[in-house]
Amino acid sequence: MVKAYILIQTEVGKAAAVAEQIAGIPGVTTAEDVTGPYDVVVRAEAANVDELGQLVVANIQNVQGITRTLTCPVVRL
Repeated sequence: MVKAYILIQTEVGKAAAVAEQIAGIPGVTTAEDVTGPYDVVVRAEAANVDELGQLVVANIQNVQGITRTLTCPVVRL
């Protein structure tokens, strides 16, 4: 299982709507609108890195109002 945080920038005023829409995507465990340089922080999980990439590119990045994403995989050191 691969877990990741996905940091999202949105168009002005779209953070709450983007977080709400992303929360319903399979593989997303949480999606919250936040303050700071990013507008939404998502926690997601997938069976492997390829599926995580597909989740981000095919599902999350297609949500209207997103301008940029940054995927941060969780590592165990």
